[in-house]
This record gives sequence, structure tokens and C-alpha cells, in this order.
Amino acid sequence: MQAVEFTNVSFGYGDGETSSSREVLKDFNLTIEKGEFIALLGRNGSGKSTCAKLINGLLTPSEGEVKVFGMSTKDKSNLFEIRKRAGMVFQNPDNQQIASIVEDDIAFGPENIGLPREQIKERIEYALKVTDTEKFRDAQVSRLSGGQKQRVAIAGAIAINPDILILDESTSMLDPKGRKEVMEVVRTLNKEKGMTVIDITHYMDEAVEADRVCVMGDGVIMATGTPKQIFANGEVLAKCGLELPVSAKIAQKLRENGLPIPDGILSKEELSKILCELLRKI
Repeated sequence: MQAVEFTNVSFGYGDGETSSSREVLKDFNLTIEKGEFIALLGRNGSGKSTCAKLINGLLTPSEGEVKVFGMSTKDKSNLFEIRKRAGMVFQNPDNQQIASIVEDDIAFGPENIGLPREQIKERIEYALKVTDTEKFRDAQVSRLSGGQKQRVAIAGAIAINPDILILDESTSMLDPKGRKEVMEVVRTLNKEKGMTVIDITHYMDEAVEADRVCVMGDGVIMATGTPKQIFANGEVLAKCGLELPVSAKIAQKLRENGLPIPDGILSKEELSKILCELLRKI
């Protein structure tokens, strides 16, 4: 089943005073299946965040159509349901904070869509448990670390029980430990709960964990495929200003220096396994 479908979508940002427009997406097409974990990569200005806002109905295509579970975002009567089904987590968790206490902050979404009190309690408990934030229930959000705040932001998004979780550069302000915490939660939601995940990111190591990677450039999809397929395509990476994941870079350097490291190494787990095997042979 298709969770999201972009069909010949074009979108441009005007300056608000003239008819001039900076076109960001041009005849853009993309289909995302239910339960898929997809990573969107590309330079700044390539249209990644615009895609997220088009899915959530925050923006409307100037041409073409965006559908979420068959509902067009152009039909305003669909927007409430679309936003219930597509939760969004932004780059800065502070921008999503509504209440000062964690539990109250998570409760905002379910309350806003008019759920009965007992169901709100259930949603809060579920969100706290799946994001491992139960111990912060009564804490002040402002006193949490960056990674903890982002986990609370994700808890707030999933408390409305969305079918799609959109991460718009959600780990860009976090340290490695914070990014790891957030991505562990995201993997759990995708693999165990079947939630569709759209990860818009600059971190190649995050993209390695996706089912599919889409590289954007000049308002279109430049390449799409599995992480191994994308990161083996040096021409596309160079053209779009992308780099290899850290583990792949290390593997490449070791290969260049004569070690028998196979191609296609992307994760630190894969690299560690190969290096341990080589050490045992010494």
C-alpha cells in the first residue's frame, strides 16, 4: 500500500512582493510504501524539507499532486486526517515544545485532536514507553539534554499514533550519543511497529539504516536504491556533493593500503567483523 505519492509535483517559493518564484521541485515524482524506511539525501536547497512540508500539508503544490494514503493534500477537508496520520519532528526540539513538563508536552497532540481522557492516558503511556522516556515523565523539558529533548519530541509526535513519522533534520543538532538514542527509537518504531519512516538527513550513517535511499538534486530524484547501491555510485555522490559513510571511508582507505577489505562495507558492525576476521588470521 502506498503511504505517500508525489505525482508530477512542482513547487516554488515566491518573495511575497513580486510574481518571481524560486522553483524548488520540478515535475517531482516519488512513491513511498507503507512500512518503508526511506532516507532523503541532498545538498541544502535540494528540496528535502519542502517534500516533508508538502506531505504534511503545510505547503501545497503549485502543480501536480501529493497524496497521503490516497488523500490529496490539495483538498483542505483532508488536512486534519493527514496530519493525524503523518507526524513530523523538526530539527530543533525546542521549537516543538508546548508545555514545560514532559507528560503535559506529550499530551498536547492527543488533546488537540479531541481524544477522550482515558485514551489520552493510554497514548501518553505508549509514547513514553516506546521512546524510553518514562523516567522523564515529571521532568522539566528545558532541563533535558538535546537527545532526551528530541526523544520527547518524537514521543509527542507518535502520541497521535501516526502511520508516518517524518524526521526533518531531527538529529542535526545532537551529539553522536544523542543521534544514536534517537535513531534507536526510530528503528524500533519502524521494525516492530511497522511505522513508515521518512528520514531527511545529512548524516550518511543514518541513511545506511534505511530500506531505500533517495538522492535529491535540482528539484528531482537523482538516484534511488538500497544504501549499498547508492553508496557504490561514486558519480552520483560527487555530483550531489555527498560523502561516503565514515565506516565506508575507513574501509576504502584500508583497501587502498593493501588490506583485503571487500567492497560494500557501510556500517561499523560490518567493518568490525571483517577486521576481527583479519586479526584472527595474523
